[in-house]
Amino acid sequence: MALQSKNKIEAAFSMSSMTDIIFLLLIFFMLTSSFITPSGLPVNLPSSETSDIVMQEVTVSVTKDLRFSVNDRRVAREEIKRELEALLRDKKGHVVLHIDKEVPVEYLVEIGGIAATLEANVSIATKPYR
Repeated sequence: MALQSKNKIEAAFSMSSMTDIIFLLLIFFMLTSSFITPSGLPVNLPSSETSDIVMQEVTVSVTKDLRFSVNDRRVAREEIKRELEALLRDKKGHVVLHIDKEVPVEYLVEIGGIAATLEANVSIATKPYR
């Protein structure tokens, strides 16, 4: 005489809700990472009254000790034009300049001029006043 329960309880764990949460977290981090302004080199940005967030296609960074990088790749000053030409080939792009506030203005003008001759929109990265 075998007694069996009418209500059987399954001991299985449903992973569907866990995968939904992981998927939502993945989407969240992918979206928020596009708003982070990466800079290959540590740069102390100048302040301005308006500081807009621009989707960055190409970034050029210059530190106070005159180290240059294009899209997180260290380059020499003479190589900046060649790098920008390669990145902006066949399209009108957007170049964001991350230039330390202690860097002389001549470097800003030089790099901005190179980007402008390549018909790119040029923006200067700043941080808002506090």
